[in-house]
Amino acid sequence: MRNHLLTALIALVFGFAGAALWSLSGLGNGQTRDYLLANPQILPEMAEAYQRGDAQNRLAQIADEVKQPFPGAVLGNPDGSKVLVKFTDYGCTYCRQSVAAIDELIATDPELKVVVREWPIFDGSEQAARMALAAAKQGKYPAFYHAMFEQGPPSEGTIARAAQIAGLDIAAAEVFAQSDEATAELAKTMAFARTLQFTGTPSWVAGGEVIEGLVPAERLAKALDAET
Repeated sequence: MRNHLLTALIALVFGFAGAALWSLSGLGNGQTRDYLLANPQILPEMAEAYQRGDAQNRLAQIADEVKQPFPGAVLGNPDGSKVLVKFTDYGCTYCRQSVAAIDELIATDPELKVVVREWPIFDGSEQAARMALAAAKQGKYPAFYHAMFEQGPPSEGTIARAAQIAGLDIAAAEVFAQSDEATAELAKTMAFARTLQFTGTPSWVAGGEVIEGLVPAERLAKALDAET
């Protein structure tokens, strides 16, 4: 049974990495299979290398666009040379848990620009995302972003309190939140997420890497430093 499973995994690996191994080693197809059977420990490394390369190829399709923020939806240095993109949802517990770590990265690196992409995938989050874009329009995005996460899961009450704490012109913000411009921005972020094959929030573009989930700040910083 184990040998059948290993053979199936090898067949999968051949679909994306076998050709490369063959060309580099000079081995034939059968010899490559035998080599992999004798050294199964390299299969996860091959799969990981393929996934990393595939993610980089997908990122290359939209790299410039995804790093271009909705006007005002930026944390840290708006002109920073290091760009971290965060796909976030105010109803996401892990997104909330990442806030402090990202704030610390910003505090320790004056060149860090955090582009926040509003991706409301949880029920009830869309209005909060729309108000965040309205806050960006009014030049008060960081204040709303932090207040919204501090207030708890999105609801009519928490959104209103976050808007008040951030000092928004509420009437103007409510109008913009329902605008075609806000709708188009959310659709754009959804398209980016699909291209990058993200499955949830938070998700990140850190330098030239695509990363999913709540990861240590050091992991993001390492990816950012690798590009500079």
